[in-house]
Amino acid sequence: MSEEVPSLFALCLKAITSAIIHGEFFTDIFECYGYDHLQDILDLPSDLLDSVVINLPPLALQTLHNVLIDDCMEKFRTPGEIHGRKRGRYENFNIAWKILFRKRWPEDLRKIDPRKYITTDDSAGIHNSVKGPLDWQQLFWEKHLQNCLDDAAERALLPSFYGRIGELRTSNSIINAISHGENMLDECFRLSYHCDRFGCYARCLRLQNVLCAVEICEMLRSCKLQKLIFIRIISKTQVDGVCMLLNHHRKTLLSLEFSHCQLYPTVMNKICSSLCEEGSLIHGIQSFCVKSSPISESKSSSIPTCLLSFLSSGRLLESVCFSDTKMQPKFAKMILDTLLSSSSDLVTLEISENNISGWLSKIERQSKDFRSLLGSDASLKSLTVLNLRGSNLHSNDAEDLGHILVKMPCLKSLDISDNPITDEGIRSLIPYFVRALGKTNLLSNVKLENCNLSSGGVIELLRSLPSLEEPLNMLSIADNHLVL
Repeated sequence: MSEEVPSLFALCLKAITSAIIHGEFFTDIFECYGYDHLQDILDLPSDLLDSVVINLPPLALQTLHNVLIDDCMEKFRTPGEIHGRKRGRYENFNIAWKILFRKRWPEDLRKIDPRKYITTDDSAGIHNSVKGPLDWQQLFWEKHLQNCLDDAAERALLPSFYGRIGELRTSNSIINAISHGENMLDECFRLSYHCDRFGCYARCLRLQNVLCAVEICEMLRSCKLQKLIFIRIISKTQVDGVCMLLNHHRKTLLSLEFSHCQLYPTVMNKICSSLCEEGSLIHGIQSFCVKSSPISESKSSSIPTCLLSFLSSGRLLESVCFSDTKMQPKFAKMILDTLLSSSSDLVTLEISENNISGWLSKIERQSKDFRSLLGSDASLKSLTVLNLRGSNLHSNDAEDLGHILVKMPCLKSLDISDNPITDEGIRSLIPYFVRALGKTNLLSNVKLENCNLSSGGVIELLRSLPSLEEPLNMLSIADNHLVL
């Protein structure tokens, strides 16, 4: 069976694609088919231009998109002055980028939540979250750069690797995804090329330990990173690389996450110090998360003082998570004390999968410190979510917790599942539940799963609750021994 003869449009599109892509690297070609001719493409009738744009590979679309932006910036002083036709062109390009994203990563398209899309405004020296329309060009190249970094990390982790990470060749599959089979110069295969060219689009990156090096820090200087996720940071060299990255991007960073790292007190102090402005404790982090990473040494009772300062001085800090961090009771108590005493505007607090039994019992309820804490104005007035799941809390911990929960007047969600608080513990929490549900009815989600509760304890809880105009959104008592 003979091959299908390509249409005239397909041949023209291939010629345009080749000229645009290779015109960037060969001056003589670009002079022949340069920006003037690219502008001619943009001036094509709308239906024809749309057909061209929607069929271009990412590299060619990127070049044409840049010409459109440069043209708008040259002719109009502010974005609001952009002519309606040009604005329509820009919107069509955004649709084309979304189509390219969907073709390349169809499984990731549904994971993108427009409500979480943010930009930063640093004009006043303070990080502000600004909602805006999804920029699919930015999302495409950010995801592409992440693929390049992951690919490089796999190669750099091989025992046989020796050399500069930036010189590592990007896999053919990644290159073909942006060039659609066009022959590319050798330099386009290097990781450094992709960081230099597309780093400006990266807002969130996930970095393996091998990428936390001075070389990568230099390659990512053009990024305006808002979120960084670090994985398996263990050695001093890797910690130094992390601190260098944090220090360089501290003005734009909003979210920070560590997973499977070793963050002992000295390391944590160094990391927190690198986030603060020189000579002050001020930082702009909104979300701080540590997962499956030890933060305290078993034979040491030292606590990272810089972490406590970091938590107390976070003017914009909204979410804090310490999950499976080998946290000791004393450490957990100091974190809570710090947040309470600073009257933090924290919205979400998670201290889960840690053995912190007795963390609040260090303060005797009859002591002066405990009475002053309860009687003071110190509170977590903005806290709406508290997660203490799997923290080995017992009945006495539940009693102590009941006294602290009154300091969280806006709490909406409480999760104390997987803690053996038993019926005795739930009885000590009943006064809090009655108050929280009877007065303001803010508390709407309660999880008491696998808490060693009997049917008698649950019945006592339910009978004690006031009649509510609106029922709880959720009360989960799964995995308890509810046998009558």
